[in-house]
Amino acid sequence: MATEVRTEKYRGLDPQSLVAAYRNIYLSRKFDDKEIQLKRQNKIYFQINSVGHEAVGTAAGMVLKPGYDWFDCYYRDRSLILQLGLTPYEMFLQSVGAKDDPASAGRQMPAHWGSKRLNIISKSSCTGTQFLHAVGAAEAGWRMSRITELAGEGASFQRDEVVYVSGGEGQTSEGEFWEALSSASNLKVPVLFVIQDNGYAISVPVEVNTPGGSISKLVRSFPNLFVAEVDGTDFLETYDAMRYAAEYCRKRLGPAFVHAKVIRPYSHSLSDDEASYRPKAERDSEIERDPMTRLSRFLLSEGILGEKDLERLHAEVDAEITDAADRALAAEIPEPDSAYDFVYSPDVDPTSSGFSTAPVYAEGAQPTTMVDLINACLKDEMAANPKIVMFGEDVADASRDAVLDECKGKGGVFKVTAGLQKLYGSTRVYNSPLAEANIIGRAIGLAVRGLKPVVEIQFYDYIWPAYMQIRNELSNLRWRSGNAFSCPLVVRVAAGGYIGGGAVYHSQSGAVLMTHNPGLRVVMPSNALDANGLLRTAIRCDDPVIFMEHKHLYRQTHNKGIYPGPDYMIPFGKAAVVQEGADVTIVTYGATVYRSWQAAKAFTEETGKTVEILDLRTLSPYDWEAITKSVRKTSRAIVVYEDPMSWGYGAEIAARISSELFDYLDAPVERVAATDTFVAYQPRVEDYILPQASHVRKALDKVGSY
Repeated sequence: MATEVRTEKYRGLDPQSLVAAYRNIYLSRKFDDKEIQLKRQNKIYFQINSVGHEAVGTAAGMVLKPGYDWFDCYYRDRSLILQLGLTPYEMFLQSVGAKDDPASAGRQMPAHWGSKRLNIISKSSCTGTQFLHAVGAAEAGWRMSRITELAGEGASFQRDEVVYVSGGEGQTSEGEFWEALSSASNLKVPVLFVIQDNGYAISVPVEVNTPGGSISKLVRSFPNLFVAEVDGTDFLETYDAMRYAAEYCRKRLGPAFVHAKVIRPYSHSLSDDEASYRPKAERDSEIERDPMTRLSRFLLSEGILGEKDLERLHAEVDAEITDAADRALAAEIPEPDSAYDFVYSPDVDPTSSGFSTAPVYAEGAQPTTMVDLINACLKDEMAANPKIVMFGEDVADASRDAVLDECKGKGGVFKVTAGLQKLYGSTRVYNSPLAEANIIGRAIGLAVRGLKPVVEIQFYDYIWPAYMQIRNELSNLRWRSGNAFSCPLVVRVAAGGYIGGGAVYHSQSGAVLMTHNPGLRVVMPSNALDANGLLRTAIRCDDPVIFMEHKHLYRQTHNKGIYPGPDYMIPFGKAAVVQEGADVTIVTYGATVYRSWQAAKAFTEETGKTVEILDLRTLSPYDWEAITKSVRKTSRAIVVYEDPMSWGYGAEIAARISSELFDYLDAPVERVAATDTFVAYQPRVEDYILPQASHVRKALDKVGSY
């Protein structure tokens, strides 16, 4: 819906509020000028300004409530951050990379906002990823209000809270923006989208990014969406739009969208020279629309301030900025080895003995499949923890509750989540759009707010639209915020080949592309019992976990297990000894565990030599201690993995064995892996591509006879 905003003189503000607004705008401008000066003096290392955007942020900050509402901002939101209560000194601490920088402990560039006390979620440099986090953050409040166990006294949400999210007009070209707007409108969650349109995404003009040149015209057809287009250099007009938009969200009518036309009188950043692509006449034309100049003239013309008052205000702010900068330049910087702090949770260690519990088997219980034991774990954990929410493509029994009595229910393409929606309701188990970034991005927002998302990416082969969210947001939120924020969620994903006919797009393994990300725990069980215990550890730990479920192993008979009870856990980083041996060590995981066992059995029967097989179970962290112990005993090692041979996961382990255990080796370390190709549809060709028992046997013969 499109709505005209009111036009009364001061929009309900008194003169003192107008002066305070001007002071904040001037403070933001002078901060940028000082930071630019410091960068040119080589006293700081980066600068990106908010000049021309100050009225928008100030207006939003006056309407919204710090520490009550939530904020997912972008780098030109300096005036908003100041208006919410971050001090210039705290802001300069980020400029110099100080240890006590409240946004990131010196880990992020300036203008990458974050504050736990003000509910400002840590921002990365990525353009557009924040929109999905904001939807998840707003969705969290809505879902918590509907979960009986979480809706009581002391709940971590406010019934009329708003989540503010902003970006430039260039960011609206990103897919995450449209995914966020779609989900916000569908769910009617209270997200206030603010697009600050200065006409350029670095050097790219708006008409290149936006069809027709106006993003607000494009979004007017979204249902339940309040839309206002304003002159973002006019403080009063912008304040009015923000007031209406926030009120619309607080009434739970849906999301709101404010399109503010602003200016960018300085270059994009100090590494950019706008004179190389913007003509002088165009740049000069923006001077009259400067929000700071416009509001100061207004205050003078209305008699709210006199020239002397303005001078005093300017002098006071100038002194505040100088003092804050000087203090920050003298602040303590982090120790170099602090780089290792907060890669993972400092409070919960999933490798510890606290996550080692014995199975409790019911009398007469029969072995069952990996699918069944994963489903049993999810069922148990959802019963024990009302904060768990589960979503993804097709994970619900049915999106429409009305059909649940009549229909059996879907519960995932592999039936792993079957029956969970019927047990726990649609607030906690629900389908997502067919959009992988949407799943991970919203889950990050939900986790930041204190829920425990356990989400599913249907096939690993299609996880790549979400890889930006995984690599640049999920893995490093805790680290980049200095432990102020975290998103401990679980991403379940079906991976791997050996399914006959899976072909290029249903057979990918790619474990190395997840283990390469610090901050992620990566798991791939080879059997039903381990899947149950490791998934429970994943859900109860405090870090983001990529839980890779090998779809070939879902319903095999050789890896069945007996239900171990609702508290069975396996610590991360602890390999399982599949069988002991004295002559060769095989290090492996996932579907190649069984193939390694087949090869070892035949090798021992024919040669009399025995093989020790280690199933890593968790790929990050992995059990180097177990590998060391085994290789020292056998003096020979083979690493078997499903990734392509080159640059694969096993290459790191093979290299480390060769480097750190060289003195114990009696033969070169061998690797058995997939060919450096993709996986073919024809089963006979697939068998050639993926590592088989026969390939492992050749490696055993080679190292065994060396």
